[in-house]
Amino acid sequence: MMSIKLLSVGFVILLVVVYVVSFLTVIGNQQQQQQQQQIPSVRGGGGAATMEKKINGIDQQQQEIQHDEYDKVAVERLGADEQDYEQAPVSAIQQHDKANNHDGGGVGDAVTIGWAVTITGCGVDPITEGAAVLMHSIHLASIRGNMNGRYNYKMYAIYHPDAIKCAKTLESLGYELVERETPVAVKDIQGEYLKSKIHKNGCCGEKELVKLEAYTLTQHPIIVHMDLDTLVLNPLDYLFDWMLADDSSSYDVSDVPIMWKDEPSPKKVNAMFTRDYNMGGGRKKKNRSVQGGFLILRPDLDVYNEFVEIIRKGDFRESGGWGGQTGVFYGSMTFQGIVPYYYDFLHPGEGVELDRCTVNQMADNPRNKRTVNDIVNGDCMTGEDECEDCRSHPLEDILTAHFTLCQKPWICIPQDSDMIQQRLCRKLHHQWHRIRSDLEQSWGRAEIGPGTYQPEHFYGHCNTHSGKGYVYIEEPFGIQ
Repeated sequence: MMSIKLLSVGFVILLVVVYVVSFLTVIGNQQQQQQQQQIPSVRGGGGAATMEKKINGIDQQQQEIQHDEYDKVAVERLGADEQDYEQAPVSAIQQHDKANNHDGGGVGDAVTIGWAVTITGCGVDPITEGAAVLMHSIHLASIRGNMNGRYNYKMYAIYHPDAIKCAKTLESLGYELVERETPVAVKDIQGEYLKSKIHKNGCCGEKELVKLEAYTLTQHPIIVHMDLDTLVLNPLDYLFDWMLADDSSSYDVSDVPIMWKDEPSPKKVNAMFTRDYNMGGGRKKKNRSVQGGFLILRPDLDVYNEFVEIIRKGDFRESGGWGGQTGVFYGSMTFQGIVPYYYDFLHPGEGVELDRCTVNQMADNPRNKRTVNDIVNGDCMTGEDECEDCRSHPLEDILTAHFTLCQKPWICIPQDSDMIQQRLCRKLHHQWHRIRSDLEQSWGRAEIGPGTYQPEHFYGHCNTHSGKGYVYIEEPFGIQ
């Protein structure tokens, strides 16, 4: 009887030992796998980096998110052959940041500037391409880049609900999406003339006013609003410094590219912008058009609410513009007209016009007649006797560029004729493709893409001289 009991006890002890050994083995294997997962492994393949199964402990299954209908429809207009290049799954590192509440900020004690773009609808331009390169240019000019910038950044994409299908792709790049309706519904505008005309005004009708939603991003001391066809070439730190100064009027503005240096400095700078003199002409007192692709602003809900009331009242006159004072020009009913109305007439001394050759550079003709054989003709659009030709401005002195007259970089126009109209445009296009190349190199990809059309200029991003020849950034988007 005693033998049977001893055998039973021995058997139970043996089972316990086997279980403990098995458990310890499983735990050891899991720890080893976790250690391996924490080491990012990249292997080359066809000139583009391919991430291994695990990156920073994030399962590849998480990385390979299925594209929903928003992503697919977002690129529908680009053509079936190009859709594969435009869809953008969320990168592993961005999922990891989101899971750990990292917003990309927190670089030391640097002030974080908010950078915003607005999407009013889904057009034919490849939104993701412009957004990716713009964001990387901002990155390079920030404290996280290689240009000695002193400010941190965070990206926002403000979009009208009608644009969700194409705005969705920007989230995968690191933009925070902000959905907003127009500040005032057209039916609620009291002024009958504005109510009946605004939906056809400018590029985007009343939806262009969604840009004013940037004033509501009060979590940042400064917001820079730019169009997606723009590029940052140098840090804007001197502009931020001036705006954040306790007394702007006593600040040394020798490094600030002010358009009219003879004007007194505001005690507090609340906005900085450039004007589009080609829209109206006749010096600043006659032309009140603000160029809609660039605005530095101090976010403020009181300012936003005042804009809302201005729109709701709708005092836009057929021959005089807002309040009968701003004039009538392209887009004057929306952003390009209401911003100068606010800062020129309602709150003078709060906004500053910047030099358009240095900021928001568009390589435009400064005079009212054609340039022939590099010789300018006609009167200055600014009303000055002599005016700078922005097309001859040194590239190294340009802070931001706007691809309007130069056309979009993804159309692959060589701009290689030896004439003033094309020299600067070619340089600016080259910079856009250089920054795209730098972005892809930061992901471990090749410096030069597979495109064969002027690869030394377009960095292998073009196969032919046309938008159809553009080589899209391949997914998945990598890590910076």
